[in-house]
Amino acid sequence: MRYPQGGGLTAERQQFREELRLQAAERFARGEASSVIAKDLRVSVRSVQRWRRAWDEGGPRALRSQGPASLPRLSERQFAQLEAELAKGPAAHGWEDQRWTLGRIKTVIGRRFHLTYTIQGVRKLLVRNGWSCQVPARRALERDDEAVRLGEGDLALRGRPAAAHGAWLVFEDEAGFSMTPPHAKTWSQRGRTPVVRVRGRSRRRISIAALTCYKPGQRSRLIYRPRRDDGRRDGRKSFSWRDCRDLLTAAHQQLGGPIVLVWDNLNVHKAADLREWAAAQDWLTIYYLPPYAPDLNPVEGIWSLLRRGWLSNVAFSTPEHLIQRIRRGLRHIQYRSHLIDGCLAETGLTINPSRRTATPRVQAQ
Repeated sequence: MRYPQGGGLTAERQQFREELRLQAAERFARGEASSVIAKDLRVSVRSVQRWRRAWDEGGPRALRSQGPASLPRLSERQFAQLEAELAKGPAAHGWEDQRWTLGRIKTVIGRRFHLTYTIQGVRKLLVRNGWSCQVPARRALERDDEAVRLGEGDLALRGRPAAAHGAWLVFEDEAGFSMTPPHAKTWSQRGRTPVVRVRGRSRRRISIAALTCYKPGQRSRLIYRPRRDDGRRDGRKSFSWRDCRDLLTAAHQQLGGPIVLVWDNLNVHKAADLREWAAAQDWLTIYYLPPYAPDLNPVEGIWSLLRRGWLSNVAFSTPEHLIQRIRRGLRHIQYRSHLIDGCLAETGLTINPSRRTATPRVQAQ
């Protein structure tokens, strides 16, 4: 049985299917029914019947795979070279933006290997080697990836001695929500773009500060506090250092243990009054994330769940309606600790209990 290499089965999958056919051949020799064989091998009855006809004509040899119909034009070594070229980015090959299209990859193949591919051939080549068309994530130009990598390891080392005292590892972040909801996909008739009614005149009205709390042997927690804009032009529209202090104090009382706090470099977090207050608390240890590294903060995952779930495409009528939806979404997450654990796993950090003692250990994957 032949599978075209351009869009059929991989070599591993071809071997797996060949083993199924040879198992069926052994059962053909024992006279078993096609329906029974299909059920046991979890294939269709028509496939087994086709295999049986081939076995009747040529025996087990007829059921062996004949390999790909043709060898790929790019070898594995050449495709690895192509991946290295693509990893340099489109700018390194003369394009201004940062998009890899099939046409541009076709051009790179022609320049690098002097081979001519069709657009569909390039697509099949990429899909066969594990590539797909995806929406890219945004990342700040000022971000230092090397510092972020060292920051992950530094965070891992710092978490161990603090956790020896039975502390909770707590991440903090703030976010603002307005009466204009985020967009989400919805079904509609083909050719008719769906319309979602939203507030045309809106500004940020609600600020939320949230804490994700982790400790081995304990259920993960989510603690949050809202802050509503009072509407005054000279009024504060975000959290002050006193609001952060009150939130941390309430979290300490709720968790009932010392806290190792990890948050970003927001100016409020580095306020002199807040640092002075934190230094006087023996239950609080504060560390800062590397600059421009929100992907290391699990609370960012909480905001993503909230925006994609309970806030998307909602026509908020009043600020109270917005607050109600935010509270409902956060309460839903609070009751499902696996969602909070998933936000930590997304950062690449794990919390594992030490083998010698029952104290937690933080490490970067």
